[in-house]
Amino acid sequence: MKLLKIILSAIAVILLFAFSVEASENLYSGIVPDHYIVVLNDNIDKSLPETANEMARIHGLGIGHIYTHALKGFSAYIPEQRLEKLRSDPRVSFIDPDRLIHASGSFEAKAKPGPAPPPAGQVLPTGIKRINADLNTTLRPVDIDVAVLDTGIDLDHPDLNVSIERSVTFIRTRTGADDDNGHGTHVAGIIGAKDNDIGVVGVAPGARLWAVKVLDKNGSGTWSGVIAGIDWVTARAGIIKVANMSLSGTGTDTDSTLRQAIDNSVAAGITYAVAAGNESTDAKNSVPAAYKSVITVSAIADSNGQPGGGGPDTYYGPDDTFATFSNYGADVDIAAPGVSINSTWKGGGYKIISGTSMAAPHVAGAAALYIDNNPGLSPADVKAALINHGIDQGETGGFTGDPDNYHEPLLNAAGL
Repeated sequence: MKLLKIILSAIAVILLFAFSVEASENLYSGIVPDHYIVVLNDNIDKSLPETANEMARIHGLGIGHIYTHALKGFSAYIPEQRLEKLRSDPRVSFIDPDRLIHASGSFEAKAKPGPAPPPAGQVLPTGIKRINADLNTTLRPVDIDVAVLDTGIDLDHPDLNVSIERSVTFIRTRTGADDDNGHGTHVAGIIGAKDNDIGVVGVAPGARLWAVKVLDKNGSGTWSGVIAGIDWVTARAGIIKVANMSLSGTGTDTDSTLRQAIDNSVAAGITYAVAAGNESTDAKNSVPAAYKSVITVSAIADSNGQPGGGGPDTYYGPDDTFATFSNYGADVDIAAPGVSINSTWKGGGYKIISGTSMAAPHVAGAAALYIDNNPGLSPADVKAALINHGIDQGETGGFTGDPDNYHEPLLNAAGL
């Protein structure tokens, strides 16, 4: 009996070790255990809900989100012992594990000098000045709809053109898209804070903002929830022209469910601006930054809103240099200010934070400006125009310190 106890204890230790290794590997890779995204073949003749529910009965699945526009498929809880049988179902094209994804920021403003929170009246944030958005003569409010796939937006913020009718949540613990983190509201203000007599002003002032909540109060979410947001936005491609995704997860530019969803949404006519990520590494290992169909945005440090490097140093590098936290590499298309950015915050407030999360919405706002003045262009046209209109790093008005050989230009919103 004593020997049996020793053997059982040893087995328990081995199993615990194996489980711990698997759990740590899943945590490192961002995989959500037993949760998957199922893409169906295009020849399915039944409705997606009917097909998904039928497959759930046959295979014993727990259906999550159903996708009908950016993808044809669904997310589900799938016990491991049923996975291979589901893969062999003739209706299935391929299956991806669900993965974690997070907001690409945000770092609190630190001790180095930077702009102060807005006093009474409106201030012009340094990022808006640095990309010359204040020189743009587009009529205001900007007549474009922009989706913010993030932690939601403060739906009552007086400085934002947002409403409950233009909002949705894919976080199951929330009944609405009101921002319970602050990150999404900050992104929204950079894109389109109103040109009025309070707070700050955005790149595309007064643009109609759509709050698509795909991240929770901690700034975390899953591929399945983000794809649900992309699917919802794609269904409104006749209205929404620009989408911002200041979020990132581990991955590469491979044929995945997330890439397919974004590629299909872009093909439907929506321009996506995405954050490069904040790991000080090659963006090729971060998604959606690594995808070719999006506009991937790195961050620069700017402290005075002016070119020339004459401002004080920031916590993330000298004035007019590549931000020390920003990802880089061949997948990055354009750079924008991302250090000590002053913008709207939940609860009707304002806050200064940093991250490539703050750089991407500068580009989303610029895309909105360009589309407003040049309707009918494809997302590829918009992407090319913003890159070609940017300021090269070697030119007067550019920036220095890019750690690679792929010298993306700095966003320039003047004359878009």
